[in-house]
Amino acid sequence: MSALEKPWSDESIAVLPAGRLAAAPDLEAATAAARQFLAALGVPCDLPGTLDSPRRMAHAYAEMLTARELELTTFENDEGYDELVIVRDIPVQSVCEHHLLPFTGVAHVGYLPGERILGLSKFARVVELFSRRPQVQERLTKQVADWLDEELGARGVGVVITAEHTCMSLRGVRAAGSTTRTVALTGALRNDRSVRAEFLAGVDGRVAS
Repeated sequence: MSALEKPWSDESIAVLPAGRLAAAPDLEAATAAARQFLAALGVPCDLPGTLDSPRRMAHAYAEMLTARELELTTFENDEGYDELVIVRDIPVQSVCEHHLLPFTGVAHVGYLPGERILGLSKFARVVELFSRRPQVQERLTKQVADWLDEELGARGVGVVITAEHTCMSLRGVRAAGSTTRTVALTGALRNDRSVRAEFLAGVDGRVAS
């Protein structure tokens, strides 16, 4: 069994490729469990507004934890394009693996093309690929960068994610509005100071000095 086929577990969660669970969600069982969970917290599920809440809750989490299948579309770099490509403000929607609460934000992805270039719409799909699962932002950022680096044979990849975590804004310290920024760099974007500066300036909408 390859790493991409391993069951969903603490050991394999970092390499599971499609953001999918070990098996298709059992929505009937999830609905029953949600009803028990809400009842244990003292939430009545027999009121007009909550009769269908356990089912909605089960469907919502199944949707948040399941990415669409990705068919990677790359093209030969016929023109020999060798400058940075940056795609900004890709929506990020994921679930904190510690509290199972959502975190949302944006990702900015850049790369220095090698022999292959990526269809632009696929950047958002790759972010979704790794975000639709229980995650931590640091791992998510590195997974996107490493996967693109390997799949494209790029000369360098950079990923910046900025997100707000509801496990921090709605509970605990309740620091509403606070955001977390993580960065992962490979190849020239990590090792070449000028290229790294150009990428980070492009992410922030600045001109590299």
